[in-house]
Amino acid sequence: MSDATPATDTTLLLETKDGTITIELLPDLAPQHAERIRTLAARGFYDGTPFHRVIEGFMAQGGDPTGTGTGGSDLPDLPAEFTPPGKARFQRGTCGMARTNDPNSANSQFFIMFAPAPSLDGQYTIWGRVTSGMDIVDRIKRGSGSNGIVREPDVVKSMRPGAAPVAPEAGSGVDSTPAADA
Repeated sequence: MSDATPATDTTLLLETKDGTITIELLPDLAPQHAERIRTLAARGFYDGTPFHRVIEGFMAQGGDPTGTGTGGSDLPDLPAEFTPPGKARFQRGTCGMARTNDPNSANSQFFIMFAPAPSLDGQYTIWGRVTSGMDIVDRIKRGSGSNGIVREPDVVKSMRPGAAPVAPEAGSGVDSTPAADA
């Protein structure tokens, strides 16, 4: 186990009603997209935004303040930074950038994969991956129909850059047993 704490500039903490999802940004794969997500998270842009499109066995999509799938931030759209499948693939826990049919239209909307989706490989930008809290991702309310639109969706309580809490290792000098006189 590593003693290193994740750097705050490459880690996001996404809070939902069910707990915290820790996401590692991957600027080596998509520098502009990773920076966009980090910048918007630092601004508090994602706070209160819904997971408006959630498809069982596929993905949960959020990042649209309008909750319609058509909204974005005040920043310009980003050029595609598609990752070659030989370098990274859409697997369970992968975080990708949503876009329209225009490959250069990503702005603020993102998705987290529930399962592998080879059809997305090389077609969408991978900007991060869940490093803890997939059990929380699995609890996000699902939508209905083929488009996965969610009625009364779960929301992002907050999403901020930050280091994940590190549990003390055994023998680290921290006594986890309750005091007898407590």
